[in-house]
Order: sequence, then C-alpha cells, then structure tokens
Amino acid sequence: MLRGAGLRVTRPRTAVLGAVHRLPHADTDSILGAVREELPDVSHQAVYDVLRALTLNGLVRRIQPSGSVARYEARVGDNHHHVVCRSCGAIGDVDCALGEAPCLTAADDSGFRIDEAEVIYWGLCPDCLAHKN
Repeated sequence: MLRGAGLRVTRPRTAVLGAVHRLPHADTDSILGAVREELPDVSHQAVYDVLRALTLNGLVRRIQPSGSVARYEARVGDNHHHVVCRSCGAIGDVDCALGEAPCLTAADDSGFRIDEAEVIYWGLCPDCLAHKN
C-alpha cells in the first residue's frame, strides 16, 4: 500500500497505517497509543507527520466533525458520509443516500468540478438512546 502510493515503507508508517485500519475514526492520541504498543519510542510529531503523509497520498481520510478533534479512517475513495452521536461523540459510516454518489451533483456548482461531498448526520446512537429511556 505504501509503495503503491509512492511512499517509503518505514516502521512508523506501517504502524500508523495499521492503527488507522484497526481503529476507524480514531483521533491522533488514540492512534499514538496504538502505535506506541508497537514502537514505544515513537514521538507525537512523527505520528502527526505520518498521518499528514498518508492523508496527502490518499491512504487515509481526515474528518473533523464540528466540535471534535480531527479523526482518521482507512475508508477512502468512496465518498461516504458520517453519523455522529450528539451525546457520546460516537462516529459511524453512512453510504450515500441513493445511487452512485448522488451527493456530488450540486444544484449550482459555481464552476467547480466537485469530486467529494461531506455530509454529517447528527443524532443519538443506539447506546445513548437506550440510556435515555
């Protein structure tokens, strides 16, 4: 995967990419903790740098719902969206509502060639709903 994106294969890159795959929608601190299980001496800055490189090369996607820190996921290239719990902050994936990426057809694109749409649905997750009743 790394070589295919034109990146050198290094232990930090491999560890960070593995952590993002294991922990969808994880924040940087969670990814750092997972990487340090493998590489105890890795720095916070190294993880930030790897996440930036992986994002720039399309191997991970960075999302940042309003009021949240940046999160990272390995599901890339399919223009999916997210659902966020207003109570606990849990995040889940949501496919486009209908057809093949219908969200990419804007009523007025203002001359842009749109290649991604970011939609976030907000509500309460099943666990929070169960505790509310």
